[in-house]
Amino acid sequence: MDTDAVLQLLKDVAEEAINPRFRSLADGEIHEKNPGDLVTDADREAEELLTKALLGAYPDAVVLGEEAHSAEPALMERYLAADHAFTVDPVDGTKNFVHGSPDHAVMVAETIGGQAVRAWIWQPQHELAYVAERGAGAWCGSRRLSRSAAVAPLDGRTSRRKWIGESFGGLPPLALTWVSCGIDYPKLVEGETDYIVYRSVAPWDHVPGTLILREAGGVAGTPSGTAYEPRLRPHGLVVAADHATYETVRTALPS
Repeated sequence: MDTDAVLQLLKDVAEEAINPRFRSLADGEIHEKNPGDLVTDADREAEELLTKALLGAYPDAVVLGEEAHSAEPALMERYLAADHAFTVDPVDGTKNFVHGSPDHAVMVAETIGGQAVRAWIWQPQHELAYVAERGAGAWCGSRRLSRSAAVAPLDGRTSRRKWIGESFGGLPPLALTWVSCGIDYPKLVEGETDYIVYRSVAPWDHVPGTLILREAGGVAGTPSGTAYEPRLRPHGLVVAADHATYETVRTALPS
């Protein structure tokens, strides 16, 4: 499937499985995988549709879906060992979706030999698409994305709620992210924040956004200074507008 065809797949799946349920979820369509960790029938149906289409086009690939991994944790090992794989997050920002917020997204990334080569983020309620191909740039529709260097005072966000309002290394206090990586990464690329600090680093959450960010000129790495890669399972992630901001932030964070 070419890049445009995969994007159209995301749009079609959102139109079929996600949009009809937006602000219309029945109580029986909302479930808990773990306390506070929500999943909806929209997540499950969308992932099934995406996975079926991707495997139909690429039968030898491994598809690592968030909900499939929840049901079959061993799928992660197959993904890590795969030469050709896809990550799928059918409704990134499920809590936002459940609470009627438009800040959610459908995300897919393709990896070959452990390297991200293509990425797609579709924000169905905002009707915005972010797409990247390794070495060919990142795009929002027909507009090529280019993240400019950050300028002090730096705006920082974090998914670690205990760090909200905290200041490290003289940086301004951290604010909460948009609680959806499919919203966060585009906000960073578009200049609405300068860096984001994450605790959880699941591939389906971060492989799409990190490729889009890097192709736009940004940086993604661990607090210890290692560049983020799709097979890496780090304890924490710093994504930033530029290398100088990344170094400033990662060295300021508590160990």
